[in-house]
Amino acid sequence: MSISHASIGRLLSPGSLAVVGASPEPGSVGNLVLTNLRRFGYAGALHFVSRTRDELDGQPCHRSIDDLPAGIDAAILAVPQSGVQASVEACIRRGIGGAVVFASGYAELGEAGAEAQALLARTALDAGFALLGPNCMGLLNFAAGAPLTFEAVQPREAGTARRVGIVTQSGAMAGNLRQALLAKGVNVVFAGSSGNEAALTAEDLLGYLIDSDAVDVVALFVEMLRQPAKFLGIAARAREAGKPIVLVHPGRSAKAREAAQSHTGALAGDFEVMRTLAEREAVVVADSLDEAFDTVAILSRYPAPVAGDIAVSSNSGAIRGVAIDVCESLGLPTAALAPSTVSQLAGILPGYATIDNPLDLTTLGMQQPQIFGSTSAALLADPGVGSLVVALMGGSPKQQLDKGQAILPVLARSEKPVALVFMGDESPLGDEFKALLHGSGVPFLRSPDRALRAMARVHQRRDLVEAAALRASPAPVADDLAPLPAGPIAEYRGKQWLRALGIAVPAGGLARSADEAVEIADRIGWPVVIKAQADALTHKSDVGGVAVGLHDEAALRAAWDAMTAQVGAACPDIPLDGILVEAMAARGLELVVGARRDPAWGVVLLVGLGGIWIEVLQDVRLLAADLTGAQIERELRRLKGAALLDGVRGAGAVDVAAVVQVVRRLADLMLARDDVLEVDINPLVVAPAGQGAVALDAVIVGRGGDGAHGTQ
Repeated sequence: MSISHASIGRLLSPGSLAVVGASPEPGSVGNLVLTNLRRFGYAGALHFVSRTRDELDGQPCHRSIDDLPAGIDAAILAVPQSGVQASVEACIRRGIGGAVVFASGYAELGEAGAEAQALLARTALDAGFALLGPNCMGLLNFAAGAPLTFEAVQPREAGTARRVGIVTQSGAMAGNLRQALLAKGVNVVFAGSSGNEAALTAEDLLGYLIDSDAVDVVALFVEMLRQPAKFLGIAARAREAGKPIVLVHPGRSAKAREAAQSHTGALAGDFEVMRTLAEREAVVVADSLDEAFDTVAILSRYPAPVAGDIAVSSNSGAIRGVAIDVCESLGLPTAALAPSTVSQLAGILPGYATIDNPLDLTTLGMQQPQIFGSTSAALLADPGVGSLVVALMGGSPKQQLDKGQAILPVLARSEKPVALVFMGDESPLGDEFKALLHGSGVPFLRSPDRALRAMARVHQRRDLVEAAALRASPAPVADDLAPLPAGPIAEYRGKQWLRALGIAVPAGGLARSADEAVEIADRIGWPVVIKAQADALTHKSDVGGVAVGLHDEAALRAAWDAMTAQVGAACPDIPLDGILVEAMAARGLELVVGARRDPAWGVVLLVGLGGIWIEVLQDVRLLAADLTGAQIERELRRLKGAALLDGVRGAGAVDVAAVVQVVRRLADLMLARDDVLEVDINPLVVAPAGQGAVALDAVIVGRGGDGAHGTQ
């Protein structure tokens, strides 16, 4: 049974609350909870449960949960692990909506703890009881004045600025994000940690916040998304509602699955699959905590997708060069200034100034600080400018104030994303400037690099939202292909599948004798290549199972004898189905095209440089299965070796359209046949423009089953 939004809402914003294990003992969890509730002035009905106290703060204590009034919204269980199960069962009996469980000693400690957690989970889920934890630090709802945590926290008024919610699995990380964002002036109204997630998960908290009016932007930190399909559905709803999600997810360096049968399986690691499909729903995946802090600070003020490109101005010519380098490395285009903007700026700046973007404001601002505001206004008025980063040396407290008075009113009025940077790292800021800055609500940083990286994420979100609106509809695939067995199938069988998809493969056939091989070669034309064939023989060249450039019968027969002997010696337990004889393909650009069905996330596609280069360079792009042809081509052109598509050193352009078609047909197959786990075409040899592409080798891995049609 799932836990309803109504039950989750009772826990996250409780109108009545029971503290089980309430205590006056300083430093005890029960006392820390009570101290928070007093500090926040919790306005709901409050009930205490204590086995040893008759009253607290002049309020009577109940001896047990069973003595509480029925129908309380939420309980805080400040009890040891040994008492949690009975307490949860009692809460359910009294009709309490949910509970926060702080106690540790569950799945994080091994098998015995995991069994106790499993029982706790079954109890909560069967009853639809919103249990948060165990092993969590609880939640904070500033808007409702509800601190359901033992962490010492100061109350704050939920301001009128756009509201930010924080969802994490780690309690410490919830505190880290909350403190960092509050220090940036972000209007954090909710922060919750899900801990071991026996019942409620980060996805549940996220979904409630996205579907409610509680928040406008969510910062999400998770080590594992336990329900990827649910998460992607929530992300889609967030995108449609215009609510940005900024995600930090450790695991970028995790080893690829050792069980992968193909290059696609090895290179499409868990993190990259997650990132590809999360970004397909316009989730901003930050590369670091700092990037998340800064991106949330900007998106919380400017959640609408940005229009136009970035502009950068600075009173340091050196920063102009830094900005050019950083923007180029991030793939962040700088706006081409309109002639009217150039003319306006030329009227403000001295004659020796170069009017360009990034813009060097020269030293004029030392005498005329008003230029910081007037130049910013001119840049923001340019229709091609979508965002602005102003990076300045702040100077003395008086100079900081002068700059702030000139520029902050302009930036504060902007509907376009802006960020102000005072360089100097941790050098002190004047009190008057800080007061002015705080009142303005303008995103403020001390590093131009960080500002540009965050703004790049803001622009990326625009691109992601636009891309998400375009979805390819899967085309039908042949319905007469036999169900796949579990594991890889031999190349010749895989190529039958590719032919059925309309993907070109070399002319040839399977031979079971040298005589039959010669007949096939005579029919398709010399020279030929031969390859040993068996389902279990996925890396044929490693055991002498491939021979190329055979120009006549004598060469073929000699290669046949050598191959059967070498493969037989290397793999005595693998009987061969035969030897595949194929025409030698014309030379062309070698790519790899693959697909993989991730057991948690679903289908993802892969394109990249193929042949031996995939082993060395791993220049690949992962793609969602519903990309349009134009989107697939755009991803191809983001490869590091993309210049090869258009020809280099005298070579002509290759047939990119044919590659796009191959990728789309693999996507169609994966979406139609859920018994296909992996497909790996390496190499796909791409001929000159208009002449197609040929799959020279293919590995298809089946799950086993009846081949029922289905999607991810």
